[in-house]
Amino acid sequence: MFSLSNKVSVITGGGSGIGKAIALLFAKQGSVVHILDVDESAMTVVEEINNSGGRSFFNKCNVAQQVDVKYIIETIPVIDILVNNAGIAHVGSIESTAEEDLVRLFNVNVKGMYNCMHEVIPVMKKKNAGCILNMASVAAAVGIPDRFAYSMTKGAVIGMTISVAKDYLNYNIRCNSISPARVHTPFVDGYLQKNFPGKEKEMFDKLSKTQPIGRMGKPEEIASLALFLCSDEAAFITGCDYLIDGGFVKLNN
Repeated sequence: MFSLSNKVSVITGGGSGIGKAIALLFAKQGSVVHILDVDESAMTVVEEINNSGGRSFFNKCNVAQQVDVKYIIETIPVIDILVNNAGIAHVGSIESTAEEDLVRLFNVNVKGMYNCMHEVIPVMKKKNAGCILNMASVAAAVGIPDRFAYSMTKGAVIGMTISVAKDYLNYNIRCNSISPARVHTPFVDGYLQKNFPGKEKEMFDKLSKTQPIGRMGKPEEIASLALFLCSDEAAFITGCDYLIDGGFVKLNN
C-alpha cells in the first residue's frame, strides 16, 4: 500500500523540517522527487535520497517569483504530485504587523502556492490526472495570539485548495490540504533561540503542552499523512483539509 512507484513529485521547501520528511518518505515509496527550495542546503536531502537508491533532483527556486517557478516546471515533463510546503512565519498582531511583513508572507505563503499550482496544473491536465497537497495550519481554524499575517495566509491556502479541487474534478486532479499544529522542526528551535535565549527548554515544554496530546508533532508524522493523501489509496478524497494537531482544535476547551 501507499506505493508511489512510477510517480514524479514536486515538493517545495523540501530542504528541512516537514518538507524534508515528505521528500525522504516519498522517495522511499518509489517516487522521483524534485525539490524546489530557495536554500541550497536542500542539496543534502537530494544526496541522502540518491545515496539510498532513490532518485531526486534539486531546483533552486524562490516560489514567490512566478518566472522562476515557470522556468523550472518547464524542465519537468511529467508531474504526478505537487506538495506545496514552502512557507514562512511572522509573529505579531495586526497593529504590530508592518505592511512589508504582510506582503512578504503573502508573496511566499499565498502567491507562492498560486505560482506552483498555476504552472503545474497544465502539466497534470495533459495526463488527465494529478494530486496537489497544500500545507495549511491550525492557525486558519482557530485564533492564535500574535499570528495575524500567518493566519491570514493559511486561511487563503484552504480557500485555494477547495477552489482548485472544484475546478479540476473533470481532469482527475485532486487537491487537499493539511493543517498541522506545532511540529518540532529546526524552525521551532531557531524561533526559541532567537526570542527566548536561556529559556529554550522552558518555552519548548510550554508550547508542547498547548497540544492536548502533550507534545509537538514530528515531521515524519505529517509526512505519513501526506503520503496517504497523495497515494492512490486516497483516490476518493478531494477538497478536504485534514487536521493533524494532537487535539489542538477540537479538544482545547
